[in-house]
Amino acid sequence: MPNSARIDTARLQPHNGPMQPTIAVLDFGSQYCQLIARRVRENHVHSRIFAPGVKSDALRKQNVVGIILSGGPASTYDRGAPTCDPALFDMGLPVLGICYGMHVGCELLGARVHASQCREFGRTALIISHPDPLLSHVPPETTVWMSHGDIVSELPGDFTPLAATPTCPIAVVRHAKRPFWAVQFHPEVTHTAHGGQILRNFLYDICGCKPVWRADSMIEQSVAAIRERVPADARVICGLSGGVDSSVTAALVSRAVGERLTCIFVDNGLLRLDERNRVEATFRGHFKIDLRVIDAADRFLAKLAGIADPQEKRRRIGHEFISVFAEQATTIPNARFLAQGTIYPDVIESGVSEAGTAAGIKLHHNVGGLPREIGFELVEPLRDMFKDEVRTVGELLGLPDELLWRHPFPGPGLAVRIIGDVTRERCDLLRQADQIIIEELVEAGWYRKVAQAFGVLLPVASVGVMGDGRTYAGQSVIAVRAVETTDFMTADWAHLDPTVLSQISSRIVNEVKGINRVVYDISSKPPATIEWE
Repeated sequence: MPNSARIDTARLQPHNGPMQPTIAVLDFGSQYCQLIARRVRENHVHSRIFAPGVKSDALRKQNVVGIILSGGPASTYDRGAPTCDPALFDMGLPVLGICYGMHVGCELLGARVHASQCREFGRTALIISHPDPLLSHVPPETTVWMSHGDIVSELPGDFTPLAATPTCPIAVVRHAKRPFWAVQFHPEVTHTAHGGQILRNFLYDICGCKPVWRADSMIEQSVAAIRERVPADARVICGLSGGVDSSVTAALVSRAVGERLTCIFVDNGLLRLDERNRVEATFRGHFKIDLRVIDAADRFLAKLAGIADPQEKRRRIGHEFISVFAEQATTIPNARFLAQGTIYPDVIESGVSEAGTAAGIKLHHNVGGLPREIGFELVEPLRDMFKDEVRTVGELLGLPDELLWRHPFPGPGLAVRIIGDVTRERCDLLRQADQIIIEELVEAGWYRKVAQAFGVLLPVASVGVMGDGRTYAGQSVIAVRAVETTDFMTADWAHLDPTVLSQISSRIVNEVKGINRVVYDISSKPPATIEWE
């Protein structure tokens, strides 16, 4: 590596607390931005998301030792296209541009970007022409995942092209005088064969990072942050659903504030079968915490009557959720804080990114904080964690495996798995079908092989034959959804054994009155989301 690109690694030693070495990921609006941050953490290096216009002084205060410029939907030549502070390239820190981030960095350093005559979407062959630390241990020809319509078309003399694809002559590039590298493809997605190696090269060999970011450090920091924020005379309310995220949140907050935590479980009528009984048995028995159970099914179902729009469902459920908590707060002395199990995918899918440029996919009722007039302050210890990190933290906190490995359940519950109107009768239908799906996956040994599985009730009138009679009803179809994923930012549909699908279908049709047809969802994320609404 030329001296101009060599980084002073003497200051990159492990730190405790927020001053640990950090990789800054600048968010230009890519839905993969959070995935980049996750890949960095998989290599035990701390990462944080920043707006693209973040200043160098702000990054230095966070002990940033390397910068990654994310992809994004814009073109650099569009009016108002996001860019970054040119001063970032004068900090002496390594910078890696990915896709749109490549275009931004290259343009700011004198290159030109144009629309390509041959767009690339999907897998393609990458041919390496020059060895470089970024491409160490990567075969001379490998497969990468492309998703772009623009290319870097002209380079000044300070740049060196390192690799190309059949239709993209500048697919990897490096600046000779500044520590700037850029790739046209996406190393963060699993479809890029050696993407993980490329990111490790950047983190370890170029930035000089050490693999010191681990789950136990997340616990220490979360507990310390909660104790610092919550005064000794204040109590915390935790919205407990019985799922992984809220359970780990409760455990973290309990470790921080002890008996000053009160957990509230709201039976909103939109839960899985026997959920209420399971939560009471688990948290009163195992955790020995102050648990209050609120029967609010009638209230929630009344608010949802006649509402078919999924965003409006989420909005109404969120408002009612807040109302229930506000009422309960009046019965809990000094209740000033509300703990919620918001995780990173919730944040990005709600469009609440650091850059403010990512498209909002769906509203999460526990994202964005509470109205000021409610009087609660929000505590979200998992907000910067992905699902697998949450499970790791839960294991270290001593939570039981059957709880930690339970499939995720959306905050709005069955309301977003019932397409169309939400009624008590339709909830009961879906509850029964969903329980059958889970029972059969457990019986066949598939439950732990898939990350999430559930049923969706469709408002589809399907003709069927049961016994000697013809059936035809407007809520007679169940869609089965099962996906494989590690981070829930991307997911593939699970290739379940046909015999398992057959048994699921047979039981649902025979045991759930009113259902005469079962279909299987084979959509991946993206372009679909995991949930249907």
